[in-house]
Amino acid sequence: MALDSAKKREIIAKFGNNENDTGSPAVQIALLTERINQINEHLQTHKHDHSSRLGLLKLVGQRKRLMRYLKRKDHDKYLEVISALNLRDRV
Repeated sequence: MALDSAKKREIIAKFGNNENDTGSPAVQIALLTERINQINEHLQTHKHDHSSRLGLLKLVGQRKRLMRYLKRKDHDKYLEVISALNLRDRV
């Protein structure tokens, strides 16, 4: 269920400061959102896959912590990220 490298490069190019920027919170939130969407699709067809559901909950929590950090440190970038990823402002 990992992201392929082409999709990962595309996300980094869109949200990062440069092509090697994988550590900024905006890039991490975008990568986690893509993985969360993939696991959601998987769970639509495999309803009894409880280990994937647990992994999904962990990813959602990690994304929430990163979003809280980004909102506190750079509010303008936070608003840009949530609008680009169609996320709600619930942090």
